[in-house]
Amino acid sequence: MADDHIRYDILAQEALRGVMRKVLAEVARTGLPGNHHFFITFLTGAPGVRVSSRLRERYPEQMTIVIQFQYWDLKVTDTGFEVGLSFSDVPEKLEIPFSAVRGFYDPSVNFELEFDVKTDAQPDEEPAAPAPEPLAIVSEKKPKAEKKAAAEAEKKPAADAGTKGAEVVSLDAFRKK
Repeated sequence: MADDHIRYDILAQEALRGVMRKVLAEVARTGLPGNHHFFITFLTGAPGVRVSSRLRERYPEQMTIVIQFQYWDLKVTDTGFEVGLSFSDVPEKLEIPFSAVRGFYDPSVNFELEFDVKTDAQPDEEPAAPAPEPLAIVSEKKPKAEKKAAAEAEKKPAADAGTKGAEVVSLDAFRKK
């Protein structure tokens, strides 16, 4: 395989983050249209993430927030967003860089984006093995049980967490045959 000096994988990720940025900026300006609402999953330990120590303790690796009925002060910049949310009736302000977001899902239209997130533990140099295909937009209808199975699989720690690299799992593994 030829070397990808252009880094299409990185360009595709940036373009998909631009979709999320544009949608959130519009919602910050005009509010949520129709039945649209968002589930946003991000790494709590990623550089630039600002959450309270209470939330970081409760969600040491990642958390998913919902932008739907009770949010306030949504502000979007070129690099991230901040939003006010309530957790167990305690108001919190979260600041989340787009680079920390792993997933963006709008269940009203079954639109989903998944992102590769670089953490401090990952080296900056090129991987020895070819990089996996960038994660793509998933816009087809999936049964709720399938979505739940995928979400549960994501929450479980990898059995070989001490090894380098990551396992790429096809969404086909969760589809009914």
